[in-house]
Amino acid sequence: MSTFRRKGLRITLGVVSAAAGASLISRVSRNNAKLKEASEPVLPSSNGVVKTDVLIVGSGGAALTAALRAKSLGLDALVVEKSPKVGGTTCYSGSGCWVPNTHIHADPRDSTEKALTYLESIVGDAGPASTREKKLAFLETGPKMVKWLEDAGYKWAVTPEYPDYFPSQPGAQVGGRTIEAAMFDANLLGPWKDKLNINPVRAPLPLYTYELSKIVRAKCSLDGMMTAFKIWGLRLYPNRFLGSDPVCLGVSMIGQLIYLNVQQGTPIWTETPMKELTVNDDGRVTGAIIERQGQKITVEASKGVILAAGGFARNDAMRKAHQASPITADWTSACPTDQGEAITAATSKPIGAATALMDSAWWGAAMWDPASKQGIWCLYDRGLPHSIIVDQDGRRFLNESQNYNALGTALWNRHKETPAIPSHLIMDSNHRSRYVFAGRFMPGKEIPQHAIDSGFITKADTLPELASKLGIKPEGLQETVDRFNGFVEKGVDEDFKRGESVYDAFLGDPSYGKNRNLGKVEKGPFYAVKVWPGDLGTKGGVLTDERARAVRESGNGQYEVIKGLYAVGNSAASVMGRTYAGAGSTLGPGLTFAYIAAEDCAEQ
Repeated sequence: MSTFRRKGLRITLGVVSAAAGASLISRVSRNNAKLKEASEPVLPSSNGVVKTDVLIVGSGGAALTAALRAKSLGLDALVVEKSPKVGGTTCYSGSGCWVPNTHIHADPRDSTEKALTYLESIVGDAGPASTREKKLAFLETGPKMVKWLEDAGYKWAVTPEYPDYFPSQPGAQVGGRTIEAAMFDANLLGPWKDKLNINPVRAPLPLYTYELSKIVRAKCSLDGMMTAFKIWGLRLYPNRFLGSDPVCLGVSMIGQLIYLNVQQGTPIWTETPMKELTVNDDGRVTGAIIERQGQKITVEASKGVILAAGGFARNDAMRKAHQASPITADWTSACPTDQGEAITAATSKPIGAATALMDSAWWGAAMWDPASKQGIWCLYDRGLPHSIIVDQDGRRFLNESQNYNALGTALWNRHKETPAIPSHLIMDSNHRSRYVFAGRFMPGKEIPQHAIDSGFITKADTLPELASKLGIKPEGLQETVDRFNGFVEKGVDEDFKRGESVYDAFLGDPSYGKNRNLGKVEKGPFYAVKVWPGDLGTKGGVLTDERARAVRESGNGQYEVIKGLYAVGNSAASVMGRTYAGAGSTLGPGLTFAYIAAEDCAEQ
């Protein structure tokens, strides 16, 4: 139970406190004066040189964790970010971190050994990007990183019952291993609040990732309605009335990390792109040339440079050079600044860092709005009943409810056999009357005409008419729907096992008792939207060892460490290989290897 006072009013809001957990909203001191002072630029010396212990390129979750850890170890750190905003794609994310065996879950069934069994069973042979040593470094250090961040003032929240993405594999944790940022008051940031890299198509709300599957069912289920009431009625409006701005997800993660870093006096320079890395005669990376306020500045980093600037998801040329046709930079959910400069700098001569997994990404299904030219992550829309995905022949070819990386991979594999990029998500009016669609169209409401005119959504009264508009053979789509509806009656998808896994069920509709993910596609009008192989970012990058140190080829399949250079997050080839262990498999290893990199810098 928490009591708040505002202008003589005494308001007791027990649920607000419970929902926030140990959130930072209860902090009274804003320290805005200190935050404002820390936000002022630090000018270089008269010879245009800045000296620091650690230079961190990028400002996402991994970058800010590296800076905070370096500072805690007695090192000076400088964070440089090319954008005017802080947070990169992390700020767009759900803030989830897949880190097994932490004190947050405190699950006695979990262990490092169990998690290693799971990773080895799903990753397979992914080459040097995911060696056993790197897996162990992640699994053994991850819980330490989580506890250290908490002790530093970061507030975590458990993500309850969010299962691993391959729950039937050895070592999987059905109860999940994901944690996320607790609710945070963005007003604590003072002048830094305006620097948050807010997603332009999605306003930040105080809701958690595990609540997303409920909120899309707010019209048709009690738990959905209660979740909606909790978010708006017990978190958002009361806290705003009390002078707070409650946020969750990636905005909370970045907000908390900015707050803690600035409190510690670490400078974060925005609008400061890195132009190139600098190297001495011994081949050690000594720092970088950056550009700030129109001035070229040399940063000398005595302990190391940590590249944490994301991947190359928005770089069309790099994607087409490394990934399969018909890839573009349009379908990704990464932020627009994800252009790959850090990877390019590391691989350039004379540094010559090796790379791995450059043909891969954190795949998923994406809808693309031709009007706004924005990719829209497709998760709950396809997993709920009364929907199917078909290729350009009108045939199903996958389990629509499976984890997004596996589904995105299935789209690519299908396209090798028959045209499937794009495929089509087909829904009937039962789906439209029950569920939020594309994060913007409310259930039971007419689809706006502009969404139809733009080609984003196709609507038809009958399936043959819909097929004709989509350029699909009507008989192929009708046969597919008839077969699927037969599976719905049985409660078993005999073709692709949709709804059989714990993960599928987690994202389904609990009111469909026989199978939470199956519902007939039978009631017109019918709707369709194109589905592309989108992603949450690229997965390939600089090849690193178990200490997050960049390496280069030394001949005969061997590698040597590039002294002074580290890469983490999507700037590095992922320890996850080509798979996806569970929610937060990007940020979990990203923050962990950032922590490891900072510790290695301190040991130099």
